[in-house]
Amino acid sequence: MRERRIIGWDIGGAHVKACVLRAGRVEDVAQWACPLWQGTVHLERALQAARERWPFMLQNGAEHAVTMTGEMVDLFAHREDGVQRIAELLQRELGASGAPLRFFAGDAGWCGADDVAKHWEHIASANWLATARHAAMALDGDDGDGLLVDIGSTTTDLIAFRQGRVITNARTDADRLASGELVYHGVVRTPLCSWARRIPWRSRSLNVMNEYFATAADVYRLTTELDAAHDLYPAADNAAKDLPATRQRLARMIGLDARDASDDEWLAFAQAWRAAQVAELAEQLRRVVALHGLSAKAAIVSAGCGDFLLPDVMRGAEMNGPLRAYRQLLPAASESAATWAQVCAPSVAVAALFERDAR
Repeated sequence: MRERRIIGWDIGGAHVKACVLRAGRVEDVAQWACPLWQGTVHLERALQAARERWPFMLQNGAEHAVTMTGEMVDLFAHREDGVQRIAELLQRELGASGAPLRFFAGDAGWCGADDVAKHWEHIASANWLATARHAAMALDGDDGDGLLVDIGSTTTDLIAFRQGRVITNARTDADRLASGELVYHGVVRTPLCSWARRIPWRSRSLNVMNEYFATAADVYRLTTELDAAHDLYPAADNAAKDLPATRQRLARMIGLDARDASDDEWLAFAQAWRAAQVAELAEQLRRVVALHGLSAKAAIVSAGCGDFLLPDVMRGAEMNGPLRAYRQLLPAASESAATWAQVCAPSVAVAALFERDAR
């Protein structure tokens, strides 16, 4: 009898993330760029890359647990259409061999492909709930409140939990945008013009050019905080990602050229953008803490490729509780698997929840 493996999938609009879990241990985690708004062929290519990495994934003993946010891309007529089309593609690519395929439907539990149409509203954009629910359960029994803070390439999730349960009543993106629990700020794809109306430069404050000249990746490439493995998308101008090209894109945000200042000045400029993002995330964190009556000493669980910002965000929000990395919640087969589990937390979480619920 083959040992059971669960593959957790997080199907996003820009990335596909997947985790192989066996007997409660993270064996491997991977991420592929998937510009789904350009066509479902990109999802098919990501799945093919996964098959090449994990030849066993369509064999006996492999099971698939899926969460998604990709239904939001403008390829689809509406979110219901997106959920159903993604589910149909996954059933065709993953479930045709007979491997069990289940979709995370949040409060409605798990469902097969045949029931996706009935539960699409629970399935849509529920990956944050999987991560937060897993973190809450893993820390159940610890004293006090907790917060998941997942800072990704595109968005940040701020989710409160207490006594092993996620305590927000918000379930849709619209409701979470209203509460501050979803913030469209990430460390790779976010356009800089969305961060601030004005930005410090030398001794003055300047209006920001509202053009797609630069992204978050340019800031964190210059500060050396962004891992190149997470920098999967082309730059805003489709030019190189070396430091001179990065400085040139940042300069455009205030109508200048890279040659108009020194390298040190452009680094200081990147730090000003960083400070603006930290301030925004800290404000949203304070909002969520107040909304749920959390203590300043609430434990924080960090996740995402932008987790390097969290200590400064916590200071800005005057949060001084313990900080714990999501990667610590499950054993991993290697340091690489643990590192990628931190970045691809929803795929790990959906696999772990499915393993627990299927016992």
